[in-house]
Amino acid sequence: MEGYPNAAAKFSKEANLPPHQDSPSMRARQEIQNHIYSGRIQAAIEALNELDPEILDEDKALHFSLLRLQLVELIRSCNDAGDITPALKFATEQLGPRAPTNPKFLEDLEKTMALLLFPPDGLEPQLAALLDPELRRAAADSVNKAVLEKQSARREAAIRHLVKLRAWAENSAREKGLNLPDRLDIGLKGDEQDQQSLTHPPVENTHEPMVTG
Repeated sequence: MEGYPNAAAKFSKEANLPPHQDSPSMRARQEIQNHIYSGRIQAAIEALNELDPEILDEDKALHFSLLRLQLVELIRSCNDAGDITPALKFATEQLGPRAPTNPKFLEDLEKTMALLLFPPDGLEPQLAALLDPELRRAAADSVNKAVLEKQSARREAAIRHLVKLRAWAENSAREKGLNLPDRLDIGLKGDEQDQQSLTHPPVENTHEPMVTG
């Protein structure tokens, strides 16, 4: 879930669990996290949009936080190069139009722009925190959480659709006069099966597969 397939695979092996499946989604999340950890925020945004363009479109706060982090990385580079023009241009074009839509956005932008007014080695703790690697880790965690929540919502929606489709098929069959039992098993364990599994557990392996993706 945190996007570390190698660690999940090693844990599965040591715990004698079924082999870990390194899914494309997990690899994509790991790639996005690595981009953020390395300060390549534009690459992270592009990879996230390629994975699911709806995430940043729907989560304005997450999008703004990534753009602000990108501005921080630009300011870091500008301070080293002695030219703040790229940072000012990015702030004006990307963050400026979004900041007035939310007081928190405006406050965050003002704090970030203050990094241009003071030398990096003389910043107040509140401003110095913007240059701390912890900001990258927090952004990576937020992105990973957003992706997982979106994927979970889609799986839930798909399950709901299948249940509705099954109910429709059953009702249609009954309306046509087909002889069906009063209650049809949909493949989930009922109370009787649960009780039986408690009193007569499987002999070989009682562990359920762990979802590591």
